[in-house]
Amino acid sequence: MPIMHLDTALYRIELPVPLSDSTHGTMTHFELVTVRLRDSDGAEGVGYTYTTGTGGAAVHALIDRHLRPVLLGADADQIQALWNRMWWTLHYGGRGGSVSLAISACDIALYDLLARRLAMPLWRMLGGFDPNVPCYAGGIDLEFTLDALLRQTDDNLARGFRAIKMKVGRPKLSEDRDRVMAMRRHLGDDFPLMADANMRWSVDQAIRAARAFQEAGLTWLEEPTIPDDIAGHARIVREGGMPIATGENLHTLHEFTQMIAAGGVTFPEPDVTNCGGISVFMKVAHLAEAFNLPVTSHGAHDLTVHLLAAVPNRSYLEVHGFGLDRYIAQPIAITEGNATAPDRPGHGVAFDWTALQSVRM
Repeated sequence: MPIMHLDTALYRIELPVPLSDSTHGTMTHFELVTVRLRDSDGAEGVGYTYTTGTGGAAVHALIDRHLRPVLLGADADQIQALWNRMWWTLHYGGRGGSVSLAISACDIALYDLLARRLAMPLWRMLGGFDPNVPCYAGGIDLEFTLDALLRQTDDNLARGFRAIKMKVGRPKLSEDRDRVMAMRRHLGDDFPLMADANMRWSVDQAIRAARAFQEAGLTWLEEPTIPDDIAGHARIVREGGMPIATGENLHTLHEFTQMIAAGGVTFPEPDVTNCGGISVFMKVAHLAEAFNLPVTSHGAHDLTVHLLAAVPNRSYLEVHGFGLDRYIAQPIAITEGNATAPDRPGHGVAFDWTALQSVRM
């Protein structure tokens, strides 16, 4: 079916509580960019991406000015062909970054449209493995006091989480270690606990930190250094003695291929809203499986639960909503540590478009 209509919009989503990590500082809001496609039968597909507060206007402009003419009039079912056309349309201006965010939002909308037309939930259309996906609470809590961190942890336990991630990357490694060990004592020896440095350290600093955290038995240490340093990641994996998750800042399949092939990651971690969409996320998941690696995720959990529900090598789904839950009709539910992919047609993320109008930019 030909695509007859494309609407894209940019929104400012205020965070209920300001959040902080080691590189982005304090975040008060994020930007949501949406894409709505309709075909000649009136069927609709919705896609979206987001930023941590800046750059959303560039993503919106790429879709509105440059991807719109690629998609309008095209056969909506030819998703791979359209992905390729979008990629080469924007290739010269940037292979990654805002370009990948823009392509991701459109690609997600195309998959949603196809799944809705087939009257299938996305996870089943993508192959179907298990709709119940283990998940963890992704805390953005670097500047929380220890008491506040532990209170947040108890709240997450009460909400049904059975795995938790905390932030590290404070000025002194001893402070990080003390907080990690306090969390370990609070949760017990066998509770899955992850730590996220948000690219804070040099390679040597990351190796020292990984060794300092070994007693805590972390499930993984996430983004210990910049994503561009593939050889450095491989050193951290070899010398740090701890599993490493990375990938939320990798924006192409080729970057994931290089990181995985180099042995620089234990848990590949694509974000469907910035890696190139569902097309690329699923290729990364299958690539990880070929290397006998478990795949995890970053962001957009209401959508990503479908993708992890479709692959046998999924590990954990990251859950944090950036305040988006109040604009979604049926936010994801957590039961005994699992998130369940819904059986509604498509990805099932139903935005409250009326409420969003009040925060449109």
